[in-house]
Amino acid sequence: MNYKAFMAMLARDVRVARRNIVALLFQTFLQPLMFVFIFGRVMVGSGYMPPSYKSLLLPGIMALSMVGTGIWAVAMPLIGEFQFTREIEDRLLAPMDISWVAIEKVVAGTLQALAAGLMVIPFAWLLLRPGVDLSLHRPILFAVVALLVAVFSACGGLALGCSVEQTHIGLMFSLVVAPMIFFGCTYYPWSALANFPIMQKIVLVNPLVYASEGLRATLVPQFPHLSLLAVFVALLGFNALFLTVGLRQFHKKAVS
Repeated sequence: MNYKAFMAMLARDVRVARRNIVALLFQTFLQPLMFVFIFGRVMVGSGYMPPSYKSLLLPGIMALSMVGTGIWAVAMPLIGEFQFTREIEDRLLAPMDISWVAIEKVVAGTLQALAAGLMVIPFAWLLLRPGVDLSLHRPILFAVVALLVAVFSACGGLALGCSVEQTHIGLMFSLVVAPMIFFGCTYYPWSALANFPIMQKIVLVNPLVYASEGLRATLVPQFPHLSLLAVFVALLGFNALFLTVGLRQFHKKAVS
């Protein structure tokens, strides 16, 4: 691999993201912060939710922001570059293997997802204080989980961006992204589905469940959560699956 070409492409994507920082902030944080305000401030302040719900909610919102940002940052440019602008052809001429062009997209999406997740914490804390009880006694575990979640979101974006036609973008968000969000344990812990045993087992095929539960386990371990071992195994498996599918689809589109 030509590292100079790889780093030049990565630097270009970082520069583009920095130039569009205002639009990126609105795109990334508007919806999650609205959920934080409604559920964390309005519902708790009105007495419909217990005060402890603020702490339970924050890791799920962080997972939602990371996954949404990573998928959007990788999938949408790929759909446009392959099917509309054809800008991807210039990247494919870079002096490196085709696979590394796709991996650069994943790295750029991972960095954006990490930034989105970390920025949610201070923003949400400002909206929800007082009453947010976060714990960072295991910072290394938190960093590993956050990295795995960010990589999953970028790999998922690669797989979707190389598999979905431009005319099916709305269908993708309706049939894939929206159900993943509502059944991803972002607003409730996985244990809350105990009264629905069949549903509780079905949602385990949703990678967002492990993202939410992993961040919950490392940020608010006082609440029920899946074991970190299950989270690590699942996220590693989904990352490998989506990366493999994404690279294969990328190769198909690149040579067609």
